[in-house]
Amino acid sequence: MAALLAERARALAAGPPALPLAAAGYRNLVLGAGGAPDRLTATVDLVVRVAGHDEYPVVYPRRLALLRTAGGWRVEREETAGGPPPLWDLGTVTVAQGERSLVLGLAGGPDPAGLAAVADRAVPAAAAVWGDGRPDRLLLLLPATEEQFARLLEADPAAWTGMAAVTTAAPGAPRNTPADRVLVNPEAYLGLSDFGRQVVVTHEAVHVATRADTRAWTPLWLSEGVADWTGYRGSGRSPRQIAPELARDVAAGRVPSALPADSAFTAGAGGIAQAYEQSWLACELIARRYGPERLVGLYRAVAAAGPGEDREQSADRVFRAELGLGLTGFTALWLDEVRGLKG
Repeated sequence: MAALLAERARALAAGPPALPLAAAGYRNLVLGAGGAPDRLTATVDLVVRVAGHDEYPVVYPRRLALLRTAGGWRVEREETAGGPPPLWDLGTVTVAQGERSLVLGLAGGPDPAGLAAVADRAVPAAAAVWGDGRPDRLLLLLPATEEQFARLLEADPAAWTGMAAVTTAAPGAPRNTPADRVLVNPEAYLGLSDFGRQVVVTHEAVHVATRADTRAWTPLWLSEGVADWTGYRGSGRSPRQIAPELARDVAAGRVPSALPADSAFTAGAGGIAQAYEQSWLACELIARRYGPERLVGLYRAVAAAGPGEDREQSADRVFRAELGLGLTGFTALWLDEVRGLKG
């Protein structure tokens, strides 16, 4: 049985098409009765690593139906046994190697080479702010449909309509391992302009670049804000162009009273566009008033502060140390910026 699974793992990597896997194998085999003398069932972990990207093995629990034939045992059927499926479960994989990126797509979807070109520009844009090697190469998964995108997230497709991409951790990676790959929603991505696509992919590249400096206690307005700020950096766009939904709200007299709560960023939440725009404006304010280096330092200081106290109190202490004013004072400055979008 071990030889059968080893050959199956080699065949997976060899293709066609050949997958850029540094390692592939089946582990933790558990056999069970298959209902007949010539049949068995098995649960097993498929373990792979994408060459040049994965620090940890990616683990996919699998369920096998085995049939004994005159030539020996063979795998009659293989399917997922929990968690998100591997991309190749959903169709024929396509591969595009960029200079700074690798895109694994599915036949029938958007051109993976086009996404690789966008990612190749996103990586140095993120590194210019967050440091070289953050990341040096970007791994992106590009399904062919929004339904496949949702399956890879184990999510309701309706909740993710309009969300062009998300950064995720590899299945089976050690607990609390930061996100290290970008999953692209093809339908939402194709609906963007070239400029919008670049902002989105750069935004996600920043999440990968900041994965070592992002903690459970990092406010989402800060992590999403620095990603958008980096994505729009140097674009020449005005605040009202970057934050049109927020500007319309302000013109209509709907002014927020506080920085966005984490719940405002839940997929499908009402006002999610405004939450992102508010976050961008907050980080743009820090970078403009104190300098980009101070924004980076603040972000890392929030992560270093640790989980030992109330999050608001911790953030207030970090803001005082890094910016010279507390969270309440910063919020007041930010609200002045928000109101300035009116005219």
